[in-house]
Amino acid sequence: MSNSQNTSESAQQEAQELKVLRDQIDSIDQQIHKLVNQRAECAQQVAHVKEKYAPLDENGNKQPVVFYRPEREAQVLRRVMERNEGPLTDEGTARLFREIMSQCLALEEPMQIAYLGPEGTFTQLAALKHFGQAVNCEGQSSIADVFREVESGSAHYGVVPVENSTEGVVTHTLDSFAGSHLKICGEVALRIHHHFLINEKTDPSQIKKVYSHAQSLAQCRSWLDSHYANVERIAVSSNAEAARRASKEEGSAAIASESAGNLYGLKIATANIEDMPDNTTRFLIIGQQETDASGDDKTSMLISSKNEAGALYHLLAPFHELNVSLTRIETRPAKTGTWNYMFFIDVEGHINDENVQQAIEKVKTQCADFKWLGSYPNAAL
Repeated sequence: MSNSQNTSESAQQEAQELKVLRDQIDSIDQQIHKLVNQRAECAQQVAHVKEKYAPLDENGNKQPVVFYRPEREAQVLRRVMERNEGPLTDEGTARLFREIMSQCLALEEPMQIAYLGPEGTFTQLAALKHFGQAVNCEGQSSIADVFREVESGSAHYGVVPVENSTEGVVTHTLDSFAGSHLKICGEVALRIHHHFLINEKTDPSQIKKVYSHAQSLAQCRSWLDSHYANVERIAVSSNAEAARRASKEEGSAAIASESAGNLYGLKIATANIEDMPDNTTRFLIIGQQETDASGDDKTSMLISSKNEAGALYHLLAPFHELNVSLTRIETRPAKTGTWNYMFFIDVEGHINDENVQQAIEKVKTQCADFKWLGSYPNAAL
Protein backbone atom coordinates (compact mmCIF):
# COMPACT_ATOMS: atom_id res chain seq x y z
CA MET A 1 0.00 0.00 0.00
CA SER A 2 1.40 3.36 -1.03
CA ASN A 3 1.93 6.29 1.29
CA SER A 4 -0.78 8.21 -0.55
CA GLN A 5 -3.30 5.43 0.13
CA ASN A 6 -2.35 5.38 3.84
CA THR A 7 -2.77 9.15 3.99
CA SER A 8 -6.17 8.96 2.30
CA GLU A 9 -7.44 6.24 4.67
CA SER A 10 -6.19 8.15 7.72
CA ALA A 11 -7.94 11.29 6.50
CA GLN A 12 -11.19 9.36 6.05
CA GLN A 13 -10.95 7.80 9.52
CA GLU A 14 -10.21 11.23 11.01
CA ALA A 15 -13.20 12.74 9.24
CA GLN A 16 -15.49 9.93 10.44
CA GLU A 17 -14.38 10.23 14.07
CA LEU A 18 -14.65 14.02 13.99
CA LYS A 19 -18.16 13.80 12.53
CA VAL A 20 -19.29 11.57 15.39
CA LEU A 21 -17.86 14.01 17.97
CA ARG A 22 -19.26 17.06 16.21
CA ASP A 23 -22.69 15.45 16.01
CA GLN A 24 -22.48 14.87 19.79
CA ILE A 25 -21.50 18.52 20.32
CA ASP A 26 -24.43 19.70 18.17
CA SER A 27 -26.82 17.51 20.18
CA ILE A 28 -25.43 18.78 23.49
CA ASP A 29 -25.64 22.38 22.25
CA GLN A 30 -29.35 21.86 21.51
CA GLN A 31 -29.91 20.59 25.06
CA ILE A 32 -27.97 23.47 26.58
CA HIS A 33 -29.89 25.98 24.47
CA LYS A 34 -33.21 24.52 25.57
CA LEU A 35 -32.22 24.58 29.25
CA VAL A 36 -30.91 28.16 29.03
CA ASN A 37 -34.24 29.29 27.56
CA GLN A 38 -36.09 27.45 30.33
CA ARG A 39 -33.96 29.28 32.88
CA ALA A 40 -34.75 32.60 31.18
CA GLU A 41 -38.48 31.82 31.35
CA CYS A 42 -38.12 31.14 35.09
CA ALA A 43 -36.39 34.50 35.48
CA GLN A 44 -39.33 36.20 33.80
CA GLN A 45 -41.72 34.42 36.15
CA VAL A 46 -39.64 35.61 39.11
CA ALA A 47 -40.10 39.17 37.85
CA HIS A 48 -43.88 38.69 37.59
CA VAL A 49 -44.08 37.33 41.15
CA LYS A 50 -42.00 40.22 42.54
CA GLU A 51 -44.17 42.77 40.77
CA LYS A 52 -47.36 41.02 41.93
CA TYR A 53 -46.35 41.17 45.59
CA ALA A 54 -44.53 44.52 45.55
CA PRO A 55 -45.11 46.36 48.85
CA LEU A 56 -47.22 49.52 48.89
CA ASP A 57 -46.11 52.93 50.05
CA GLU A 58 -48.11 55.14 52.43
CA ASN A 59 -50.25 56.34 49.51
CA GLY A 60 -51.15 52.85 48.40
CA ASN A 61 -48.86 52.88 45.38
CA LYS A 62 -46.58 49.97 44.60
CA GLN A 63 -42.97 50.60 45.58
CA PRO A 64 -40.18 49.97 43.05
CA VAL A 65 -39.28 46.29 42.77
CA VAL A 66 -35.69 45.22 43.48
CA PHE A 67 -34.77 42.58 40.92
CA TYR A 68 -31.03 42.29 41.53
CA ARG A 69 -30.14 40.38 44.70
CA PRO A 70 -26.35 40.29 45.25
CA GLU A 71 -26.54 37.63 47.95
CA ARG A 72 -28.57 35.30 45.71
CA GLU A 73 -26.15 35.64 42.80
CA ALA A 74 -23.15 35.04 45.08
CA GLN A 75 -24.78 31.86 46.41
CA VAL A 76 -25.47 30.58 42.88
CA LEU A 77 -21.90 31.23 41.72
CA ARG A 78 -20.43 29.55 44.79
CA ARG A 79 -22.55 26.45 44.19
CA VAL A 80 -21.45 26.40 40.55
CA MET A 81 -17.80 26.30 41.62
CA GLU A 82 -18.40 23.78 44.40
CA ARG A 83 -20.07 21.23 42.13
CA ASN A 84 -17.76 21.73 39.16
CA GLU A 85 -16.02 18.50 38.16
CA GLY A 86 -13.96 19.80 35.23
CA PRO A 87 -12.34 19.83 32.79
CA LEU A 88 -13.30 23.54 32.84
CA THR A 89 -11.82 25.45 35.77
CA ASP A 90 -14.05 26.56 38.63
CA GLU A 91 -13.63 30.22 37.70
CA GLY A 92 -14.16 29.57 34.00
CA THR A 93 -17.40 27.71 34.73
CA ALA A 94 -18.56 30.49 37.07
CA ARG A 95 -17.92 33.08 34.36
CA LEU A 96 -20.14 31.15 31.95
CA PHE A 97 -22.96 31.12 34.53
CA ARG A 98 -22.29 34.79 35.29
CA GLU A 99 -23.17 35.65 31.70
CA ILE A 100 -26.26 33.44 31.69
CA MET A 101 -27.44 35.13 34.89
CA SER A 102 -26.70 38.55 33.42
CA GLN A 103 -28.81 37.88 30.34
CA CYS A 104 -31.66 36.46 32.43
CA LEU A 105 -31.62 39.45 34.80
CA ALA A 106 -31.82 41.79 31.81
CA LEU A 107 -35.17 40.17 30.97
CA GLU A 108 -36.43 41.24 34.40
CA GLU A 109 -34.90 44.71 34.30
CA PRO A 110 -32.05 46.15 32.19
CA MET A 111 -29.68 47.72 34.72
CA GLN A 112 -27.83 51.01 34.48
CA ILE A 113 -24.34 50.87 35.99
CA ALA A 114 -22.22 53.96 36.67
CA TYR A 115 -18.46 53.46 36.79
CA LEU A 116 -15.32 55.55 36.96
CA GLY A 117 -14.73 56.16 33.25
CA PRO A 118 -14.14 56.78 30.50
CA GLU A 119 -14.65 53.64 28.43
CA GLY A 120 -11.71 51.25 28.60
CA THR A 121 -10.80 51.73 32.28
CA PHE A 122 -10.17 48.90 34.72
CA THR A 123 -13.28 50.00 36.61
CA GLN A 124 -15.37 49.23 33.53
CA LEU A 125 -13.75 45.80 33.33
CA ALA A 126 -14.62 45.27 36.99
CA ALA A 127 -18.24 46.30 36.34
CA LEU A 128 -18.56 43.80 33.49
CA LYS A 129 -16.87 41.06 35.54
CA HIS A 130 -19.37 41.58 38.35
CA PHE A 131 -22.58 42.23 36.42
CA GLY A 132 -21.89 40.52 33.08
CA GLN A 133 -22.28 41.97 29.61
CA ALA A 134 -26.07 42.49 29.67
CA VAL A 135 -25.96 45.83 31.50
CA ASN A 136 -25.74 49.42 30.32
CA CYS A 137 -22.49 50.92 31.60
CA GLU A 138 -22.06 54.70 31.75
CA GLY A 139 -18.62 56.12 32.46
CA GLN A 140 -18.32 59.03 34.89
CA SER A 141 -15.53 61.58 35.15
CA SER A 142 -14.97 61.17 38.90
CA ILE A 143 -15.74 58.94 41.86
CA ALA A 144 -17.99 61.68 43.25
CA ASP A 145 -19.98 61.60 40.00
CA VAL A 146 -20.48 57.84 40.34
CA PHE A 147 -21.95 58.39 43.82
CA ARG A 148 -24.21 61.17 42.53
CA GLU A 149 -25.55 59.06 39.65
CA VAL A 150 -26.60 56.31 42.04
CA GLU A 151 -27.94 58.71 44.69
CA SER A 152 -30.13 60.44 42.11
CA GLY A 153 -31.51 57.16 40.78
CA SER A 154 -30.03 57.69 37.31
CA ALA A 155 -28.02 54.49 37.83
CA HIS A 156 -29.08 51.37 39.72
CA TYR A 157 -25.55 50.70 40.98
CA GLY A 158 -22.08 52.19 40.84
CA VAL A 159 -18.61 50.64 40.69
CA VAL A 160 -15.65 52.42 42.31
CA PRO A 161 -12.08 51.34 43.16
CA VAL A 162 -11.25 51.19 46.84
CA GLU A 163 -7.77 49.67 47.21
CA ASN A 164 -4.86 48.24 45.28
CA SER A 165 -2.58 45.49 46.57
CA THR A 166 0.52 47.50 45.55
CA GLU A 167 -0.39 51.15 46.11
CA GLY A 168 -2.98 50.91 48.89
CA VAL A 169 -6.26 52.70 49.48
CA VAL A 170 -8.14 54.99 47.07
CA THR A 171 -8.83 57.94 49.38
CA HIS A 172 -11.46 59.61 47.15
CA THR A 173 -13.71 56.55 47.51
CA LEU A 174 -13.39 56.41 51.28
CA ASP A 175 -14.06 60.14 51.64
CA SER A 176 -17.16 59.90 49.41
CA PHE A 177 -18.82 57.49 51.85
CA ALA A 178 -18.67 60.07 54.65
CA GLY A 179 -21.35 62.24 53.07
CA SER A 180 -23.41 59.60 51.27
CA HIS A 181 -26.39 57.43 52.27
CA LEU A 182 -25.45 54.72 49.76
CA LYS A 183 -24.66 51.20 50.89
CA ILE A 184 -21.98 48.79 49.73
CA CYS A 185 -23.78 45.92 47.99
CA GLY A 186 -20.85 43.86 46.77
CA GLU A 187 -17.19 43.74 45.87
CA VAL A 188 -15.09 42.48 42.99
CA ALA A 189 -11.36 41.81 42.82
CA LEU A 190 -9.63 42.32 39.46
CA ARG A 191 -6.11 41.23 38.55
CA ILE A 192 -4.48 44.27 37.00
CA HIS A 193 -2.21 43.79 34.00
CA HIS A 194 -0.57 46.94 32.67
CA HIS A 195 0.72 47.06 29.10
CA PHE A 196 3.11 49.50 27.44
CA LEU A 197 1.07 50.71 24.46
CA ILE A 198 2.24 52.62 21.41
CA ASN A 199 0.91 53.71 18.03
CA GLU A 200 1.69 51.39 15.10
CA LYS A 201 3.93 54.10 13.59
CA THR A 202 5.82 54.85 16.81
CA ASP A 203 9.42 53.70 17.23
CA PRO A 204 9.83 52.41 20.85
CA SER A 205 13.36 53.88 20.95
CA GLN A 206 11.98 57.36 20.21
CA ILE A 207 9.49 57.57 23.09
CA LYS A 208 9.68 60.98 24.79
CA LYS A 209 6.70 60.80 27.15
CA VAL A 210 4.46 58.17 28.71
CA TYR A 211 0.90 58.79 29.88
CA SER A 212 -1.00 56.89 32.55
CA HIS A 213 -3.01 57.26 35.74
CA ALA A 214 -0.87 58.13 38.76
CA GLN A 215 -1.61 54.78 40.39
CA SER A 216 -0.56 52.88 37.26
CA LEU A 217 2.66 54.87 36.94
CA ALA A 218 3.43 53.94 40.54
CA GLN A 219 2.59 50.28 39.95
CA CYS A 220 5.05 50.16 37.02
CA ARG A 221 7.77 52.35 38.53
CA SER A 222 10.57 49.76 38.52
CA TRP A 223 9.93 48.72 34.92
CA LEU A 224 9.93 52.34 33.78
CA ASP A 225 13.15 53.03 35.70
CA SER A 226 14.80 50.10 33.91
CA HIS A 227 13.55 50.77 30.38
CA TYR A 228 12.57 54.44 30.11
CA ALA A 229 14.29 56.17 33.00
CA ASN A 230 14.67 59.50 31.20
CA VAL A 231 11.22 59.61 29.60
CA GLU A 232 8.73 62.15 30.98
CA ARG A 233 5.93 60.50 32.97
CA ILE A 234 2.62 62.34 32.79
CA ALA A 235 -0.28 61.46 35.12
CA VAL A 236 -3.76 61.82 33.59
CA SER A 237 -7.30 61.20 34.81
CA SER A 238 -7.50 57.57 33.62
CA ASN A 239 -5.63 54.93 31.68
CA ALA A 240 -8.18 55.22 28.89
CA GLU A 241 -7.37 58.93 28.62
CA ALA A 242 -3.69 57.96 28.50
CA ALA A 243 -4.37 55.63 25.57
CA ARG A 244 -6.35 58.35 23.79
CA ARG A 245 -3.51 60.83 24.06
CA ALA A 246 -0.87 58.31 22.99
CA SER A 247 -2.92 57.49 19.90
CA LYS A 248 -2.77 61.13 18.78
CA GLU A 249 0.72 62.24 19.79
CA GLU A 250 3.86 61.12 18.01
CA GLY A 251 6.65 59.92 20.29
CA SER A 252 4.34 59.11 23.18
CA ALA A 253 3.20 55.89 24.86
CA ALA A 254 0.56 54.86 27.37
CA ILE A 255 0.35 52.41 30.23
CA ALA A 256 -3.13 50.93 30.15
CA SER A 257 -5.21 47.79 29.67
CA GLU A 258 -5.46 45.79 26.48
CA SER A 259 -9.08 46.90 26.05
CA ALA A 260 -8.04 50.57 26.22
CA GLY A 261 -5.39 49.87 23.61
CA ASN A 262 -7.92 48.20 21.34
CA LEU A 263 -10.32 51.10 21.79
CA TYR A 264 -7.77 53.63 20.54
CA GLY A 265 -5.90 51.51 18.01
CA LEU A 266 -2.68 51.02 19.99
CA LYS A 267 -0.48 47.93 19.95
CA ILE A 268 1.16 46.26 22.94
CA ALA A 269 4.89 46.99 22.78
CA THR A 270 5.51 45.19 26.08
CA ALA A 271 2.90 43.22 28.02
CA ASN A 272 2.43 42.87 31.78
CA ILE A 273 4.88 45.53 32.95
CA GLU A 274 3.42 45.83 36.48
CA ASP A 275 6.13 45.49 39.14
CA MET A 276 4.11 43.02 41.22
CA PRO A 277 2.82 39.98 39.28
CA ASP A 278 -0.14 39.53 41.65
CA ASN A 279 -1.19 43.19 41.33
CA THR A 280 -4.91 43.30 42.22
CA THR A 281 -7.44 46.07 42.70
CA ARG A 282 -10.56 45.73 44.81
CA PHE A 283 -13.71 47.50 43.67
CA LEU A 284 -16.92 48.17 45.57
CA ILE A 285 -20.49 47.97 44.26
CA ILE A 286 -22.61 50.80 45.69
CA GLY A 287 -26.39 51.07 45.67
CA GLN A 288 -29.47 52.23 47.56
CA GLN A 289 -30.51 48.89 49.06
CA GLU A 290 -29.36 46.77 51.96
CA THR A 291 -28.17 43.25 51.17
CA ASP A 292 -29.27 40.10 52.98
CA ALA A 293 -26.77 37.55 54.28
CA SER A 294 -25.29 35.13 51.74
CA GLY A 295 -23.42 32.89 54.17
CA ASP A 296 -19.98 34.33 53.38
CA ASP A 297 -20.11 38.06 53.95
CA LYS A 298 -18.21 41.16 54.90
CA THR A 299 -19.35 44.25 56.80
CA SER A 300 -17.89 47.74 56.35
CA MET A 301 -18.26 50.69 58.70
CA LEU A 302 -17.03 54.23 59.23
CA ILE A 303 -16.12 55.22 62.78
CA SER A 304 -15.00 58.54 64.23
CA SER A 305 -12.97 58.17 67.38
CA LYS A 306 -13.10 60.28 70.49
CA ASN A 307 -10.05 62.52 70.87
CA GLU A 308 -8.66 60.79 73.94
CA ALA A 309 -5.90 58.40 74.92
CA GLY A 310 -6.52 54.76 73.98
CA ALA A 311 -9.41 55.63 71.67
CA LEU A 312 -8.41 53.19 68.93
CA TYR A 313 -7.83 50.39 71.42
CA HIS A 314 -11.32 50.82 72.87
CA LEU A 315 -12.82 50.87 69.36
CA LEU A 316 -11.20 47.60 68.32
CA ALA A 317 -11.43 45.66 71.59
CA PRO A 318 -15.11 44.56 71.14
CA PHE A 319 -14.27 42.84 67.85
CA HIS A 320 -11.59 40.77 69.56
CA GLU A 321 -13.81 39.99 72.53
CA LEU A 322 -16.62 38.68 70.30
CA ASN A 323 -14.36 36.82 67.85
CA VAL A 324 -15.07 39.09 64.89
CA SER A 325 -12.16 39.11 62.45
CA LEU A 326 -11.00 42.48 61.11
CA THR A 327 -9.88 42.30 57.48
CA ARG A 328 -9.00 45.97 56.92
CA ILE A 329 -8.64 49.24 58.76
CA GLU A 330 -7.82 52.57 57.13
CA THR A 331 -7.37 55.98 58.75
CA ARG A 332 -8.56 59.27 57.23
CA PRO A 333 -8.56 62.77 58.72
CA ALA A 334 -12.02 63.73 59.95
CA LYS A 335 -13.57 66.96 58.67
CA THR A 336 -14.46 68.01 62.22
CA GLY A 337 -11.52 69.34 64.15
CA THR A 338 -7.74 69.17 63.75
CA TRP A 339 -6.17 65.76 64.46
CA ASN A 340 -9.53 63.99 64.60
CA TYR A 341 -9.71 60.80 62.55
CA MET A 342 -12.16 58.49 60.87
CA PHE A 343 -11.55 54.75 60.64
CA PHE A 344 -12.83 52.66 57.74
CA ILE A 345 -13.13 49.11 59.01
CA ASP A 346 -13.99 45.84 57.27
CA VAL A 347 -14.89 42.76 59.30
CA GLU A 348 -15.88 39.22 58.41
CA GLY A 349 -19.58 38.45 58.77
CA HIS A 350 -22.96 40.11 58.20
CA ILE A 351 -24.48 42.78 60.42
CA ASN A 352 -27.31 40.35 61.21
CA ASP A 353 -24.82 37.83 62.63
CA GLU A 354 -25.18 37.88 66.41
CA ASN A 355 -21.50 38.38 67.22
CA VAL A 356 -21.08 41.16 64.63
CA GLN A 357 -24.22 42.89 65.91
CA GLN A 358 -23.06 42.70 69.53
CA ALA A 359 -19.59 43.99 68.67
CA ILE A 360 -21.04 46.96 66.80
CA GLU A 361 -23.33 47.85 69.70
CA LYS A 362 -20.29 47.93 72.02
CA VAL A 363 -18.28 49.98 69.53
CA LYS A 364 -21.06 52.57 69.35
CA THR A 365 -20.60 53.29 73.05
CA GLN A 366 -16.90 53.99 72.53
CA CYS A 367 -16.93 56.20 69.41
CA ALA A 368 -17.90 59.77 68.60
CA ASP A 369 -19.79 58.75 65.46
CA PHE A 370 -20.67 55.46 63.77
CA LYS A 371 -21.88 54.77 60.23
CA TRP A 372 -22.69 51.34 58.83
CA LEU A 373 -21.67 51.26 55.17
CA GLY A 374 -23.17 47.89 54.32
CA SER A 375 -22.94 44.12 54.63
CA TYR A 376 -22.37 42.26 51.39
CA PRO A 377 -21.11 38.98 49.90
CA ASN A 378 -17.38 38.34 49.64
CA ALA A 379 -16.36 38.39 45.98
CA ALA A 380 -17.36 35.07 44.41
CA LEU A 381 -15.32 35.71 41.25
